[in-house]
Amino acid sequence: MNSFSLEKTRENQVALIRKVYMWMFAALLITAGTAYRVASSELLLSIIFSSKISFWVLGFALLGVFFVLSSNLQRLSIAASTVLFSIYSILWGVLLSSVFVVYTASSIGSTFLVTAVTFGIMSVYGYFTKRDLSSWGNILYMALIGIAISFLVNFFLQSSILHFIISVVGVLIFVGLTAYDTQKIKELVNVEDNEQNQKLALIGAVMLYLDFVNLFLYLLRFMGNRK
Repeated sequence: MNSFSLEKTRENQVALIRKVYMWMFAALLITAGTAYRVASSELLLSIIFSSKISFWVLGFALLGVFFVLSSNLQRLSIAASTVLFSIYSILWGVLLSSVFVVYTASSIGSTFLVTAVTFGIMSVYGYFTKRDLSSWGNILYMALIGIAISFLVNFFLQSSILHFIISVVGVLIFVGLTAYDTQKIKELVNVEDNEQNQKLALIGAVMLYLDFVNLFLYLLRFMGNRK
């Protein structure tokens, strides 16, 4: 690859990552605003969380939108992808409104700040490191499956020790995934196809958005002060 191609690739990588962060931050703002609005309304909270059915409907809707967005990205237009991502962010906001009910506002704010700093450091590392992080992928995703299984088991056991272990491992997993996903997104850039890069920015934003949200939730288990 000649110097011109290398320079063009770097420019596209920077542009792609910039768009990814813009989409991700926009989604986080939508999620935070939705969560705060729902938490401020006793009516909305009662509608959403008073029934297990409505809670499960919300969860399946969240998974459904994620599946449609991730599996049909190539066929969807930029406008349709943007709408789906916005809906996805709103659904997460509705789900996370319970955080404002359970934890104090000050502990939510401090946890968010720690999450942002940790996420930023690991994302910068993932972008600039020369080390190939591809080997992290299988390990981290296998650990993620293990966490999911452990969570289901602990749902019945209600073990405080297992809860603590799950929380620690969860933080480590999403710290690692932040770096891994950032490097992966950087390497997906298409030098020639700008529309393709727009779609890659959206799916990249979804990946990092999920890393951020999950890191925040696991850290909140340690740092959150219950009301």
